[in-house]
Amino acid sequence: MSSSSVAAAGGAALRRDGKKLVRSPSGLRMVPEHRAFGSPFGLDEPQWVPDKEHHCRRCGKCFCDKCCSKKVPLPRMCFVDPVRQCAECVLVSQKEMEFYDKQLKVLMNGATFSVTLGTSEESELMVCRLSNNQRYLFLDGDSHYEIEIAQISTVQILTEGFTPGGLLSSFSGGNTRATGMLLQYKEPGAQDVTQMKFTASEDSNSNKKQSATWLAAMHKVLCKAFTFLSAG
Repeated sequence: MSSSSVAAAGGAALRRDGKKLVRSPSGLRMVPEHRAFGSPFGLDEPQWVPDKEHHCRRCGKCFCDKCCSKKVPLPRMCFVDPVRQCAECVLVSQKEMEFYDKQLKVLMNGATFSVTLGTSEESELMVCRLSNNQRYLFLDGDSHYEIEIAQISTVQILTEGFTPGGLLSSFSGGNTRATGMLLQYKEPGAQDVTQMKFTASEDSNSNKKQSATWLAAMHKVLCKAFTFLSAG
């Protein structure tokens, strides 16, 4: 891909990552400039009618002050500040915070892999990261690829001493280290599935550890994405 094409792709990525501050009845929200580029993990803000009772910003139901007094972060609805939620929703939101604070941040920081496209015998060293809007997987090297999370059909995490099998392979850590990933997805307008193989960089032990951490986070995020998308 030419430098001008890469620059154009980078400009398009920045536009997709654009955000704006809006004020809703429930509080300030930092939302995508274009709804079509919202995070696949996002939740729509529930509709509610202001009255004397308090309402949960997550489920939209009304409660007394005692049952809906706690304010906790709700990144899935893009709220800037912690918002009022009922006791049941507080527990759900708090569990999700680990997902946002750890796995997504690891993926957005990126890691280096040797990437092989399809049946090619040639590989390319690329930095892989999740886009800021959490909708795309960006791969940057001499070439540039953008894979929409929603278009990923299968993923297999490869580990040392492991033969891939099944739709979504799992690993528990311990003495097992993630060494790569097989990804299948559909490009826009394409009928056939494209496959990519990611192999952890062998440059140094620190890079190996970073790649393994990234792969573990990718596994968890894709499990979560498949759950959210199927529920939606």
